[in-house]
Amino acid sequence: MIASCLCYLLLPAARLFRALSDAFFTCRKNALLAKSSSTQVEGDFAMAPRGPDQEECEGLLQQWREEGSSQVLSTSSEGPLVDKGLAQSSLALLMDNPGEQDAASEDKWSSRQLSDLRAAENLEEPFPEVLGEEPLPEVEGPMWAAVPMQTGSQYTDCAVLPMGALAAEQWEEDPAVVAWSIAPEPLPQEEAPIWPFDGLGQLQPPPMEIPYHEILWREWEDFSAQPDAQGLEAGDGPQFQFTLMSYNILAQDLMQQSSELYLHCHPDILNWNYRFANLMQEFQHWDPDILCLQEVQEDHYWEQLEPSLRMMGFTCFYKRRTGCKTDGCAVCYKPTRFRLLCASPVEYFRPGLELLNRDNVGLVLLLQPLVPEGLGQVSVAPLCVANTHVLYNPRRGDVKLAQMAILLAEVDKVARLSDGSHCPIILCGDLNSVPDSPLYNFIRDGELQYHGMPAWKVSGQEDFSHQLYQRKLQAPLWPRSLGITDCCQYFSSCHPKRAERLKYSRDFLLQFRFCDIACQRPVGLVLMEGVTDTKPERPAAWAPSVLEEDTLEPEPVFPRTVGTIQHCLHLTSVYTHFLPQHGRPEVTTMPLGLGTTVDYIFFSAESCENGNRTDRRLYQDGTLKLLGRLSLLSEEILWAANGLPNPFCSSDHLCLLASFGMEVTAP
Repeated sequence: MIASCLCYLLLPAARLFRALSDAFFTCRKNALLAKSSSTQVEGDFAMAPRGPDQEECEGLLQQWREEGSSQVLSTSSEGPLVDKGLAQSSLALLMDNPGEQDAASEDKWSSRQLSDLRAAENLEEPFPEVLGEEPLPEVEGPMWAAVPMQTGSQYTDCAVLPMGALAAEQWEEDPAVVAWSIAPEPLPQEEAPIWPFDGLGQLQPPPMEIPYHEILWREWEDFSAQPDAQGLEAGDGPQFQFTLMSYNILAQDLMQQSSELYLHCHPDILNWNYRFANLMQEFQHWDPDILCLQEVQEDHYWEQLEPSLRMMGFTCFYKRRTGCKTDGCAVCYKPTRFRLLCASPVEYFRPGLELLNRDNVGLVLLLQPLVPEGLGQVSVAPLCVANTHVLYNPRRGDVKLAQMAILLAEVDKVARLSDGSHCPIILCGDLNSVPDSPLYNFIRDGELQYHGMPAWKVSGQEDFSHQLYQRKLQAPLWPRSLGITDCCQYFSSCHPKRAERLKYSRDFLLQFRFCDIACQRPVGLVLMEGVTDTKPERPAAWAPSVLEEDTLEPEPVFPRTVGTIQHCLHLTSVYTHFLPQHGRPEVTTMPLGLGTTVDYIFFSAESCENGNRTDRRLYQDGTLKLLGRLSLLSEEILWAANGLPNPFCSSDHLCLLASFGMEVTAP
């Protein structure tokens, strides 16, 4: 009785023992498989290469063959389910520390449990039929295969669990199976979609080199047939037409001094010989009648530019910057179209004035257009052309305003006619100021209230409002000793003409012959007989003293307006500084990759007061009419060409080109 009870109690313990042994050796076998570096899959599992672990595994299988299958414990029908659940729980416990499976733990299990394990996992023989038990049906499911994934070293000894769907679901999120996955079913091969663009790769199109002249294509905008503000056609009546180009060609010395601005350029395109050839080709292509250049290096001008331009039919005038600077400004014109009346170089440097201690310069020419003989006895008003390069320093707007005042005063003097009016004027150059800045508005509108304005704000190049100390403009901006009024005119130009001032008649001079001062003997006069020994006798009818009228008129006094400067030249810009077709601002240069406009061509015209006008021409035509212009580019387009300079454009500025017409009048 007692023996039967003990057998009844020991039967579940044996089943528990068997389940634990199954779980342990299953994990041990799979851990060995996981250490294998082989990627070959045979049967249901990937086999590991031969080694110490593989020899141990084969020894266990050989032990099972020697003992035979008769020692296998019989199991009841419900046994597999219980064993499966126990195996899963025990395997989960063992998988937490897969590296602690050593030989001591193996000694705890009997050879009978070993034979059961190897019989169940035999890869070569079918599952043995024990005590008439039917073999388990083969489950048709997905095969497990290794998928190479990035895993940590803590998972190197872990392998898949080759159990049913239940086990797979239970271990889905365990880190031990992160590096393994179900082998994907092969997908039917679909026909590749047809790429609609012939000759272009679908994933990565082959690089196509677009010519620079196509990227930097600039259109000519023709205004000759566009009515002006008064509704008149620009082409009505005979006109003297000419073109003018303004171009900052980038002095080689300045480029080398600021080489960090041109790191994006290949060194070959920065070579002067390459750049010079490109510049000359650009001059020949556009063929302007007047050429205004900035940053012209002196040695390059005399050795290469001036001889080449002379061969192209130009007469050139050059003004180098003062001090130690090696570049300057040049104005060239074709003598077949114009005759020089006068040339006035302008220096902004004034010794002793801190406001004007910079070496920038300008150049003002007065040209007489030459009318073809076929037009008969007709005349054209002279043309005043001014070219300059204003100081760059964004913080010194006061210096820029003073330099511009000097240039405007010189233009006022050169362009002033006998009746007090001005001939047509074109003012161009690199002004180092952005559109709608106070300096730009001063040139266009003719007036600026500057008192208290931060100096950096004048040009609008950079924003220094965050700085604690800011230089502010004080009135008056320049001293009276400069000789320029607040209306940007020389004092001498404002004096009324007095043609009779230096004309003295004989009668006027003789009235001082017998005046009291003339009849007094001078002190220290040497006595000479017959010469200085007699006293002049005043005639009886001669008045003892002559009432001397003050013929010298007092110098005119020009009251200075507090904090305001003006000019009366009526200038407007050729360009509108916006590209409506692209919705982007125009760009003339790209310092540090940022596009901006600092180059301008201003010309004589009356600005329109009507703000409701929607056309591009916001001015009224006068003697000088704008007939066309070469369009500028946007920042995005210049980026597509690797900025400036590039192999096509050899300066860090774009050239400005405009066509004008002047009225031809009969004498």
